[in-house]
Amino acid sequence: RPSLNLFARIESVCENTRTHPITFLFLSTPAAAMKATGMLQSYTSTPCVTKDDSRAPLRTHTARRKRAVAVRAGPGSGLDKPKEVTLLDYGVGNVRSVRNAIKYLGYTVRDVQSPSDITSADRLIFPGVGSFGAAMDILNDKGFAAPLKDYLAEGKPFLGICLGMQLLFEGSEESQGVEGLGVIPGQVTGFDTTLGLPVPHMGWSGVSQKQPSAVLQHVKDGERVYFVHSYRVQEADVNKDWTLTTTNYGGEFTSSVQKGDIMATQFHPEKSGAVGLKLFESFLKGEKLAGDGLSDGLGFPLSSAVPAELSKRVIACLDVRANDNGDLVVTKGDQYDVREKEGDNNVRNLGKPVELCSRYFKEGADEVTFLNITGFRDFPLGDMPMLEVLRLASETVFVPLTVGGGIRGFTDENGKVHTALDVAAEYFRSGADKVSIGSESVFAAEDFIATGKLTGKTGIEQISYRYGKQAVVVSIDPKKQWVSSPDEVPYRCVKSTLGKGPNGEEYAWYQATVSGGRELRPIGAYELATAVEKLGAGEILLNCIDRDGTGDGFDLDLVSQVSDAVTIPVIASSGAGSPAHFSEVFKNTRCAAALAAGIFHRSEVSIDSVKEQMANDNVATRL
Repeated sequence: RPSLNLFARIESVCENTRTHPITFLFLSTPAAAMKATGMLQSYTSTPCVTKDDSRAPLRTHTARRKRAVAVRAGPGSGLDKPKEVTLLDYGVGNVRSVRNAIKYLGYTVRDVQSPSDITSADRLIFPGVGSFGAAMDILNDKGFAAPLKDYLAEGKPFLGICLGMQLLFEGSEESQGVEGLGVIPGQVTGFDTTLGLPVPHMGWSGVSQKQPSAVLQHVKDGERVYFVHSYRVQEADVNKDWTLTTTNYGGEFTSSVQKGDIMATQFHPEKSGAVGLKLFESFLKGEKLAGDGLSDGLGFPLSSAVPAELSKRVIACLDVRANDNGDLVVTKGDQYDVREKEGDNNVRNLGKPVELCSRYFKEGADEVTFLNITGFRDFPLGDMPMLEVLRLASETVFVPLTVGGGIRGFTDENGKVHTALDVAAEYFRSGADKVSIGSESVFAAEDFIATGKLTGKTGIEQISYRYGKQAVVVSIDPKKQWVSSPDEVPYRCVKSTLGKGPNGEEYAWYQATVSGGRELRPIGAYELATAVEKLGAGEILLNCIDRDGTGDGFDLDLVSQVSDAVTIPVIASSGAGSPAHFSEVFKNTRCAAALAAGIFHRSEVSIDSVKEQMANDNVATRL
């Protein structure tokens, strides 16, 4: 039925579809179709063709027979515009994830190679990663800062992500004295660590929308998006007209901004699953809102309610190594032994890495971690199969990916020295969002405790400075050591709540290991955790050799000790055997996430069942 609403929708389709010819079929009168043709003609220089086809009888609700009229708008100056977006990748962090999200949605990427590429861009995405000062240094050194300011001053379509939002402001506590782009007045400040919340703010939180936005029109109220940052913007009178959404984490902060076609998010849409992809698609299409942005269901209602709290993360872990035939497989051990106990003693094969990663993404995993469990033996930059796994997985998996194993400095067969930063950079370029450092972090912590000095030469320090602390995970592999009294050892002990030792001991400490648990080191998990936090780690992956593969639950004494000792997020690992174990560790410790492997691989426990259990136990989770 011809109506103004119908023609408004036609107009909206034309504005948002700029590549392929469009055919509209009207079960209506030729006069209405001709009106539509005139409207379509304004979007293309190629004549629109109207074909009146009344040969086939049509069933209608009226006695008068109506006609099917097809209007085809051909390619021309508007509709044949390529589906292309310009990406400002200044060489730091995992921009592959953003690139893959763009390609997944059917768009091509035009990379910024020179300052003029920014000037000529029609639609620009700027995913910032790392520290505020380092990013501004790179932008200035490459001559990108000035044309970027000019681009923004013109109000052209722009999407900044994470640090790409923070750099729009005048400066940051992270890098005092460094000037930002200054597009938005105000300063970026750090979270208040005295509130007892882990920093970085890492995981899935909700947003509260403060103004209508076409980019958010398909995002439902209450849905969570993925954050990972240590600094934030607090709304002030000088910049509140920019505030699009706010999020609560130890107080309300600005989680996205928008004015006109300029938008930026503190969260990562490329890592926010289906929600983030919808946001990306709306921006790429240049969608507009009808009326005030709230009619016809466009744009979820503006909310003054406190947004959904940070959820506890459920992480699927894939222990990856080559089997005896040289194939890269996912495996799982019992107390780190991955070989079958019977038969020919082969490496357990629980599936292909990319296929399992994709499966866990679809099942709702909040993150996926790859641990190359033989990486300490090899030259990481020569590990092409592992790099290829990351590249392939990141093409279809839009939640954070962590990779560990072999993140260290080494000298290759040609005598060339590679730093841990070089290794991490290759993993980031291949699709990793975070790298997990194991053995090298133990040695770095031992040296730091002995000298009390930061050298800037450790892998943790270098990667943290370049990519930000949120990109550095330290993996701790401790073994429980029983003692009769805490005075017996110079390491922090716990009084066991999980039973007594073989000789009735009531106390224990957790001794750190290296080389996949094969070598004990003179340092405890507590001492190691507090040291690596000072070195610049942003998260701790806390394993437990004694619990690995047992299905008896997480070691709550260990998780409590470490999560109480540091202000950065802690991931509990080793021992999960049922959904109830996840709720148990979240309710009894301060850990931010819990990880499991074998029970997911063998389909003994599903990710859905874990999250349902958490929801039933009133543990915040992303469903």
